[in-house]
Amino acid sequence: MRGFALLKKLLSAFAQRWTALARLWPALAFCTLLTTAFPARADDIEVADARLATTEDGVVLAADFAFDLNPRLAEVVANGVPLYFVVDFELTRPRWYWFDDKAAAKRLQLRLSYHALSRHYRLSTGILQQNYATLEEALNVVRRVRNWQVVERGVALADANYEAAVRMRVDLTLLPRPFQLSAMTSREMNLESPWRRFIFRPPAAVPAPPESREPKEADGR
Repeated sequence: MRGFALLKKLLSAFAQRWTALARLWPALAFCTLLTTAFPARADDIEVADARLATTEDGVVLAADFAFDLNPRLAEVVANGVPLYFVVDFELTRPRWYWFDDKAAAKRLQLRLSYHALSRHYRLSTGILQQNYATLEEALNVVRRVRNWQVVERGVALADANYEAAVRMRVDLTLLPRPFQLSAMTSREMNLESPWRRFIFRPPAAVPAPPESREPKEADGR
């Protein structure tokens, strides 16, 4: 009898838990449907491609970024507030016996603004600037970084594997203070990518041909 009572109690507890699970099932199914229909938001900017090449002047970077401005950021630009896109680059040589050797660290800043009087978008970097008729035309330039010199000619690189890293972000610290406060509470104001890392090995330097020690022929004249 005691065993039967224990079995009855276990069955009753199981039935109660099953009933509770059955009540939660519609909610779980609804959440699953939402997850499928609206997947989790990925990083706003994707580093689609990044590669390094050596030239006579050093090492240059070419990178492609995939992103779109959400309506909130597009509205900010249209209202005359500039956005500052920043591309960060690092080149590091790992060393197991000591701290990693950071060969280069560069930063490229692109200023995107809208001028209501002329009704065009302006993209500036340093002293260079270019005007565009539409926002999409300006963004297409931001998305494609070409021939950016990240290692100067005089920097000597070892014949070893280096880890290159690149990312893009909107520098919120350069926005006016009210927009900075808004960015702290609004996900729409944040726009950045994760670091894209890849291996780069500098080409081995071609040694100069050894000088001949044989005596030169005398001039017959």
